[in-house]
Amino acid sequence: MINFDNVMQTLHMFDKEKLDIRTITMGISLLDCGHSNGDIARQRMYDKICRKAENLVSAGESIEREFGIPIIHKRISVTPMAIAAGASMDTDYVKFAVMLDKAAKETGVNFIGGFSALVQKGMSKGDEILIRSIPEALSVTDLVCSSVNVGSTRSGINMDAVSMMGRIIKETAEKTADRDSIGCAKLVVFANAVEDNPFMAGAFHGVGEADTVINVGVSGPGVIKEALESCREQPFDVVADTIKKAAFKVTRMGMLVASEASKRLDTPFGIVDLSLAPTPAIGDSIARVLEEIGVDSCGAPGTTAALAMLNDAVKKGGIMASSHVGGLSGAFIPVSEDEGMIAAAKSGSISIEKLEAMTCVCSVGLDMIAIPGDTPASTITGIIADEAAIGVINGKTTAVRLIPVIGKKEGDEIELGGLLGTAPVMPVSKFGCSRLAERGGRIPAPVHSMRN
Repeated sequence: MINFDNVMQTLHMFDKEKLDIRTITMGISLLDCGHSNGDIARQRMYDKICRKAENLVSAGESIEREFGIPIIHKRISVTPMAIAAGASMDTDYVKFAVMLDKAAKETGVNFIGGFSALVQKGMSKGDEILIRSIPEALSVTDLVCSSVNVGSTRSGINMDAVSMMGRIIKETAEKTADRDSIGCAKLVVFANAVEDNPFMAGAFHGVGEADTVINVGVSGPGVIKEALESCREQPFDVVADTIKKAAFKVTRMGMLVASEASKRLDTPFGIVDLSLAPTPAIGDSIARVLEEIGVDSCGAPGTTAALAMLNDAVKKGGIMASSHVGGLSGAFIPVSEDEGMIAAAKSGSISIEKLEAMTCVCSVGLDMIAIPGDTPASTITGIIADEAAIGVINGKTTAVRLIPVIGKKEGDEIELGGLLGTAPVMPVSKFGCSRLAERGGRIPAPVHSMRN
């Protein structure tokens, strides 16, 4: 029997608490599309993507209409292109990115991810070609997202790749300088990247996945915040339980959408990612959740502790609602995509250093942070290395998505549009690390990597 109170609670979550399904992401393997002739390989990839995803957007829209559930994005992720294109004789992979962009537009999706390379232990020829192609690829495409994994707990940190990515990020910024360096908003550098992440810019379809799969990413910061408003002044035990109950409801909604999308697209269901994904909209902010827990402004003392509890409680509530939880799962803290984070950055209550501390306990890492355009590539390398070290030592996924905005300085502001939001340009340390960036080699894996 349908419970009227449950129906009304759900409607309230959509209407007042900004609950939405952030994305339905179809993962597509391109491993069977390789060919030594790049033109043939690209045609095979394009045909497969368009065939598999031709009904993805219409299926998502029909679920929205029938269930009244907002589904903000429909996306595609593909096999890391450094692998899929590796058999070709091409000496750059920009044409592969253009093909992905064309396929994304043909299928009507919002983004396509997988212009990616996994180089945590070393680089193949295809990896190096892809990485060097990133700046041009992101400057000539609209919907393509790129990622590079430079470290893992099992293998350590590939500092040659980290140093290269510092330069690639700067070059990407310069290539898209006329658009506030937006290319960098579609490029993320990982440690311990996961194969089933439905969120951009880091989504790719791992080689351990099925030929095609449906992954769903939920949202819900507003749901969590409103739930917490009912337990002000209560001890942390009550706060944690309140978050768990709210996360359970959000995840069940994700499961409903995932199962329907899987059925309608005749594609296996993969995972529900529990990550609380904020937006620039008022009432949809992780920062405001942390402030509801008790800090005056996000970044104040106590922020990291509040985020750690939030992240853990979200996961505990979510795993009770679904047997197939994956992706990143927890709480994202992207500066430009979170209204409260933007306010905290503008007021000076949060800094890159504090954000780095928070990344020890959140889902990902330094995300969507605009920095001065004259920041040296070596400084970006050092920031990536720091984040990778946090991930490698703690056995968690960390990432860096920095935007060195050419022509902008500390205190300026850029408008990226849509879910990418508004980014205040934040200061970076005036002290450099060029000697560290030039060392190269590999930082060895930590001792606890020897698990077997």
